[in-house]
Amino acid sequence: MVQATPLLLVLLLALGAHGLQGTQQCKLTGQWKNDLGSNMTIYEVKETGDFSGTYLTAVSASPSIIKESPLLGFQHLPYLSQPTFGFTVNWTFSDSITVFTGQCFVDEHGKEILKTMWLLRSHAKNRGDDWKAT
Repeated sequence: MVQATPLLLVLLLALGAHGLQGTQQCKLTGQWKNDLGSNMTIYEVKETGDFSGTYLTAVSASPSIIKESPLLGFQHLPYLSQPTFGFTVNWTFSDSITVFTGQCFVDEHGKEILKTMWLLRSHAKNRGDDWKAT
């Protein structure tokens, strides 16, 4: 059982900044890698702010083979230069779901950085085990 504690993840854009001309803006679309080696791909952010993608975690307490898992999320609208967002990952190799919430920042060098917090919920066999499932 994974001990769920708030963890600050720093997700760095694997492909570099989206350009430094004019106002620096974070764009969630693209490939991201965190400090633990997990990889996330966010497809197009739609006009409504919703997006989808995939997440391949590098860490897991599950005995199963880690597999790429789908994610669904929203970016807060209107589009701001450093937007807030949230997404949910439905792990395909375990009985758990993780929600992430965060904000995209552009640092002084033009690098896009996602700062997030997450909460993982595993399946509990009964209500008495609820306390250790999140």
